[in-house]
Amino acid sequence: MQEILTAVTYLVAWLACEKVFHIESGLTKLIISLGAAVGVYVLIAVKESRNKTRKGRDD
Repeated sequence: MQEILTAVTYLVAWLACEKVFHIESGLTKLIISLGAAVGVYVLIAVKESRNKTRKGRDD
């Protein structure tokens, strides 16, 4: 699930850069899209890690 959300985030960020913000530079769109996708990936990983830690403490 995490990888799918990351891929969707990349595509949405790319399209937002192109259509909403009218960024024409491919490199800029790439950096922004990859940054957003990596950010989402890290946020989900941190959340899952915290959930596992809490679950371990409860046991």
